[in-house]
Amino acid sequence: MSEFTAVITGASKGIGADLAAKLVARGYRVINLSRTAPESAPSQLETVECDLLDAGAVAAAARQIASDHQVTHFIHNAGLIWPNLVEEASAEDITGLAQLHLGSALTLVQAFLPAMKMRRFGRVMFNGSRAALGVPTRTAYSATKAGMIGMARTWALELAPHGITVNVVAPGPIQTDNFWGIVPKGSEREADLARRIPVGRLGSVEDVSNAFLFFCDPASSFVTGQTLYVCGGASIGMLSL
Repeated sequence: MSEFTAVITGASKGIGADLAAKLVARGYRVINLSRTAPESAPSQLETVECDLLDAGAVAAAARQIASDHQVTHFIHNAGLIWPNLVEEASAEDITGLAQLHLGSALTLVQAFLPAMKMRRFGRVMFNGSRAALGVPTRTAYSATKAGMIGMARTWALELAPHGITVNVVAPGPIQTDNFWGIVPKGSEREADLARRIPVGRLGSVEDVSNAFLFFCDPASSFVTGQTLYVCGGASIGMLSL
C-alpha cells in the first residue's frame, strides 16, 4: 500500500501529467481530477472526471475522493488563461477563473484536511504564475493567480501547527498548450520571447514538476507559505508576452 496519496488537478496533460508520472514512479498513489482522462498515462494513475468550473461537480468529486482515499498531497495545477485587454475583459471572466483557480481549491482542501490533520502531515501546492506580477491581457488570470499566493500564505499560517505545508510554484513561459494558445508554436514571437528570458530559453514541464517534487518531499517540512518562481529569471526583469 502506498504511503502517500496525491490528488493533482489537470493531470491529463502538460505539467500535471509529468508530475503525476514522476510521483507514480516514486510509489505514490496518484489521482487525476480533470475534465477528461489522459490519452496516455501510467496504468496506476486514477482519473476522476470533473469540470472544475462547476462548483457543484467539484464538491461531489471532493466528497468521493475523500471517502475513498486518505489524501496526503494536493496539487492544484489546472488552469485557464482567457486573455483579454482591459476594455474587453468582463466580470464573468474574473468570476469563472476565481472558481477554477481559487474556489475549487478551497472545496477540495476542505475535504482532504481531516485526513491530513489526523495524520499530522500534508502537502498543499498551487501552480501559480509569473503573471501574478502583471502581464498585458491577463486581467482575470493575473488577479486569480495572485489570489493563490495570498490564499496559500493564509493557509500556511493556519495549517503549520498540523504538520501541513502550503506553497506555490509560479512558472514563467512554459512550453504547454496554454502557452501555445497565446504564442504560436515555432513562431518568431516564441523565439524572440525565449531570447529575452535571462537564461535564454523557454521553460519545460520538467522544470516545473521538479519544483513541485521539492515541495512534495516530507523532508521539506520547514518551507511553507512560499512562492517559487520557475521562470528563467523573468520575474526579476521586464518581460512582456
